[in-house]
Amino acid sequence: MSKKPSKALRGKRRWIGCEYEDFETRKELEDYLSVIPVKLYDMDNGRCVISVSLGNYEYVKQKLALGQVVSITSSGKIKLVRERLGLAKRVRKR
Repeated sequence: MSKKPSKALRGKRRWIGCEYEDFETRKELEDYLSVIPVKLYDMDNGRCVISVSLGNYEYVKQKLALGQVVSITSSGKIKLVRERLGLAKRVRKR
């Protein structure tokens, strides 16, 4: 089994906390976000947390400023974004 890359060699990412309107399901929101290079993590009460690679961060921020999903906060740590949005930590299913 190959050795896991060190933390410095892994891809860097930013977490963006957003507000959205007019999306009833996770699938609808994922379809809307599919045109930009992001991954949806949390979604609750009109707020969501998405992940974006560090290289695409500025491009994604510009795209989010123009649409139905608006960026409120961002950080390199998902814990800080969840605290700022008032979202509870998700329980992992194992």
